[in-house]
Amino acid sequence: MSAGKYRKEHNCLNCGAHVEKHYCSDCGQPNLELKESFWTFISHSIAHYFHFDNKFFQTLVPLLTKPGKVTLDYLAGKRARYINPVSMYIFVSIVYFLVVYSPKHVEKDPDHGHIDIEEKKGANVSDSVNKALKLTGISKEIAIKATISINKAIKKKEFIELGFADQEKELKRLNAENAKLKSDSLSDIIDEYNDIHIERNDSTYAAYLSRQKKLPVSKQDSWYDRLIKKRAITLGEKSEVIQETLEHNRPKQYFLLMPLLAWFIMLNFRKNHIYYLDHLIFTIHGMMVYFIVSIITQPVMKHVFGEDSFMSKIIAVCVTIFLFWYMFKALTIFYQRKTWSTIFKIFWILILYAVAFKLTEMVMINLIYYVAT
Repeated sequence: MSAGKYRKEHNCLNCGAHVEKHYCSDCGQPNLELKESFWTFISHSIAHYFHFDNKFFQTLVPLLTKPGKVTLDYLAGKRARYINPVSMYIFVSIVYFLVVYSPKHVEKDPDHGHIDIEEKKGANVSDSVNKALKLTGISKEIAIKATISINKAIKKKEFIELGFADQEKELKRLNAENAKLKSDSLSDIIDEYNDIHIERNDSTYAAYLSRQKKLPVSKQDSWYDRLIKKRAITLGEKSEVIQETLEHNRPKQYFLLMPLLAWFIMLNFRKNHIYYLDHLIFTIHGMMVYFIVSIITQPVMKHVFGEDSFMSKIIAVCVTIFLFWYMFKALTIFYQRKTWSTIFKIFWILILYAVAFKLTEMVMINLIYYVAT
């Protein structure tokens, strides 16, 4: 990055001290001319704000290609060439959550029109199975039973996808039909559909309370059961909001878990007798590698090949292998341990981190739930 034009005067504009060369020995400010072009001003502002100058690439390249080297150099006092770990972590994590994070909104299909399509598909499946069974030489009775069984499964799926009011109409029709036929098989179907209808009825807590009031006192849920039911229903109703809020809070979760991950590493490598801060700097550098690799690969997987494509799966496998290799090499170089000892410790570090991640996620979901309700 160009430093700009230096002043001929030798007084520091910031503190007034005498400047021998280009930088003030008292405050460190460069002795530059005040007047600069628009583009020089913009480039300097961006460079200083994001630290996106030569130091960024001097940190980035060895960080990705030489596991453990940046941490060892930084702790050895070779810091002028590298960006401060916390400053770079903040910048990289911001880019990561801007580039990689994209909340998924679940689009609900309308009920009308959808059932007709499913009915046609169900009829086609039923006919195809019936024809196939006949071609194989299976008896007519077995073919009829198989077809009836498939039809029941299809009808059940169609009933589940009906709206609450439509389910109620279908149950009334079936009950009226059963009153005439007195069929045991139809009664079983009605009982099964009633259970499905009750679950749909309890899709809101108000509906659940309304149904509870209609039941005899002996069959009503206790206050504790109602509390559990309320939580389950609310989580279901607000699942998309809760999930989206959870994803928005991932940066906080990663940031809060980082000191804990450093502690897990310290526990496994306690025989090295080094300070906790050294473990923390090592962990910060490792997390940055994960973010940087994700920044490069995730947009390609999502927007170029598609999330569920074969190429995306290959990239995901390659990224996983690289991250495991990087973690192994970094731990081996930084802590000077043998291969199998390092692999064993990686295993325990990952288990501890996974448990901590899941527990903190549960805490976050509960906090979001109580805020949302």
